[in-house]
Amino acid sequence: MILPGVIASVGGVASSYESIATTTLTTSTASVTFSSIPATFTHLQVRAISRYNGSGTNEGGALITFNADSATSYNYHLLYGTGSATGAQGNANTSYMWSPDTPFGGVTASVFGAGIIDILDYANTNKYKTIRALTGYDANGSGLIALASGAWRNTNAVNSITFTPPSSASFVQYSSFALYGVKA
Repeated sequence: MILPGVIASVGGVASSYESIATTTLTTSTASVTFSSIPATFTHLQVRAISRYNGSGTNEGGALITFNADSATSYNYHLLYGTGSATGAQGNANTSYMWSPDTPFGGVTASVFGAGIIDILDYANTNKYKTIRALTGYDANGSGLIALASGAWRNTNAVNSITFTPPSSASFVQYSSFALYGVKA
């Protein structure tokens, strides 16, 4: 039996999630940052519900950076499906990781994308940091789902996370980001 606030993680080890911070936007915003993240958890998880402004009729992934590092020390990979097509994408030596897939303003009105992003061993200073994400949205019969992974080639503990829309877009009002600490 799984109790509220406790779930079974991979390997059958019980984990608990503790809310660290939540932000729900009251106006359009160019980026969202969680800072001063305590190093007291095993992993982190971000749960995002977001949409971009603009007139584009597709989606784009948010650019994720750690500790305000804009050097080319990131990699990312993703697999996606739209219901009528599939694809894969990846990049090495970039200045960001890529996720979650978020619809632009030209996609069906009021459709927001949702994503869950796990940041594994974020405080371990003996290894690079990795993320895994499951994201997507439904636009009344069309939409997208994606599975992504990324790496920050740095052994520093993650103490801040920034999400920035691609191009010159902004996150719209009511986009929401919640950061959780995971204890194993």
